Amino acid sequence: MNPDRARELLAAERRRLERALGHRGRQEDGEQSDPFFDAANLAADLYEAELEEGLEEDLHEKLAAVERAERRLEAGLYGYSIRSGQRIPDERLEMLPAAELTTEEQATP
Repeated sequence: MNPDRARELLAAERRRLERALGHRGRQEDGEQSDPFFDAANLAADLYEAELEEGLEEDLHEKLAAVERAERRLEAGLYGYSIRSGQRIPDERLEMLPAAELTTEEQATP
């Protein structure tokens, strides 16, 4: 893949992830807190908090993958599997700019 195209894809993915992370911190449901203890509401709130935490963690992991891809690009290693060194097809990189493995490697642990 052309390095300029790779930079463009990685920059767009970085912007998307940073924007998504920024929106996560500003979300509010608009509900007034109930002064009475309600176990069902507490359970729902805990579930929602855990879900949000998981989503935010996933976004941070994807952002870290973009940063690793940017370092590989600067080192001349972008577009090659970090496991086998095989070339990652451009079509895969267009869809997943921070891809670290080939499709086959991703499918096998």
